[in-house]
Amino acid sequence: MATIFSKILQGEIPCYKIAEDDRYFAFLDIRPLTKGHTLVIPKTEIDYIFDLEDEQLSGMVLFAKRIANAIHAEIPCVKVGMCVIGLEVPHAHIHLVPMNQMSDMNFSNAKLELDPRVMEQTAAAIRARLAV
Repeated sequence: MATIFSKILQGEIPCYKIAEDDRYFAFLDIRPLTKGHTLVIPKTEIDYIFDLEDEQLSGMVLFAKRIANAIHAEIPCVKVGMCVIGLEVPHAHIHLVPMNQMSDMNFSNAKLELDPRVMEQTAAAIRARLAV
């Protein structure tokens, strides 16, 4: 069964796309912990991140690093945290969360509800940082 992330990849569900290549895709989380919270997924539908082949896992982390650097350049934050939880959607994914304090990475926190225009502006600004 296709996951919600697979449906996003196939264009069946819209998203705020940050970047993609032939193997990975990054887009804003629609229920972010902080502004700029981004998800990085492999295009291969695999549930558990550690079931990815070594080369695919290392490639995904390197792709995420590039995205994290763009987020850090655009969103005022001390660091961009990386987290793998993977229970909410059965498709391997990495959370990249701009953080100014440890509690910014607490997934029990209330999620932000940002205006769609803010989400699109945020995605566009991060994409622009990737282009430099």
